[in-house]
Amino acid sequence: MPLLLLPLRLLRVLFGTRSGEHLQRERVPDLKLAQQKFSKDPVANLKRKWRPVLFCSQPRTRGLNYGSLEIMSSRVIEQRDQSVLRNSIELIVGNTPLIRLRRITSELSPGVEVFVKAEHLNPGGSVKDRPALAMILAGERAGTLRPGMTILDATSGNTGIAYAMIGAARGYPVTLCLPGNAGRPRKRILHSYGVTVIETDPLQSTDGAQVIARAMFNKEPDKYFYPDQYNNDANWRAHYESTAPEIWEQSEGRITHFIAGLGTSGTFVGVVRRLKEFNPKIQAISMQPDSPMHGLEGLKHMGTAMVPGIYDPTLADGNVEVSTDDAQQMTRRLAEEEGLLVGTSSGANVFAALRMARTLTRTAVVVTVLCDRGEKYLE
Repeated sequence: MPLLLLPLRLLRVLFGTRSGEHLQRERVPDLKLAQQKFSKDPVANLKRKWRPVLFCSQPRTRGLNYGSLEIMSSRVIEQRDQSVLRNSIELIVGNTPLIRLRRITSELSPGVEVFVKAEHLNPGGSVKDRPALAMILAGERAGTLRPGMTILDATSGNTGIAYAMIGAARGYPVTLCLPGNAGRPRKRILHSYGVTVIETDPLQSTDGAQVIARAMFNKEPDKYFYPDQYNNDANWRAHYESTAPEIWEQSEGRITHFIAGLGTSGTFVGVVRRLKEFNPKIQAISMQPDSPMHGLEGLKHMGTAMVPGIYDPTLADGNVEVSTDDAQQMTRRLAEEEGLLVGTSSGANVFAALRMARTLTRTAVVVTVLCDRGEKYLE
């Protein structure tokens, strides 16, 4: 079961490969996929051979700056970003599975497949682990984040949880400006990490939280490291450097369409920029709520919201809108029919992907993102 992967990954990172090689001999996928079998395996790990590993469940992914779950030798670890602490939780950020949806896609034309990038399996529970880690490391390299400083930002919850997790691991206190109507489970998670939470006007959503966070930083710039996720290029670059290459390799270059919702827009911007370099013919579709007053935490209605500085509207080949009701219904279906307990923004992504997939009649591989776990939405 997917939720069991996290403790296994932690064991692998903490205890290494050599000491555990004798524990298990398991089928482990080569990177090269057998294309003729691609549609028969729910996870894109198909061509297999035997070799000794400890609890490996992912394909080897090359060329990433951080986050590979493939078991690695000490030499490989040392070649990675030296800012990432060895044997730390940061090493298991990224390299999430690409999973094929089966039951809810049964009515699609033959040859049309829908896959989801399971970002909810990151250690902090969301896709935001990637940019949060990237922004913190960038701040350290630039000297804007130093020992004794506090990480400060506005968040709807997921990036804040990622800041909290990584901040705790690296020794930084965290202060977050969070809309007052954010879910109680998110607030409880943040408090569990020891985060100082400043609740802002719920009617102003994350726009109001950004205003408060910026004012706090301007008042005490020496106290705070303010990554400003909505305007930080390290946000989208995290997906350019890791998420997109993973999707490309896990789909064996067969991806034809990519769909993702817009919040900070980092996922969409970073993934699409890189995928278009791999294959300019890939269609990129952005998704957003259909109304300014919506219930999709983390997503923005761009027509009425404060537009992130990193957002590039020219990247999208098309734009779609999804209602809160449709997203919630799809979220329930993902749990009941696919065994995927995820949040409503994930439901919105899958709803949009499935709606578009129904219009396709030729062979196509549609990929979208499962943004976060569903537990934090259970009141």
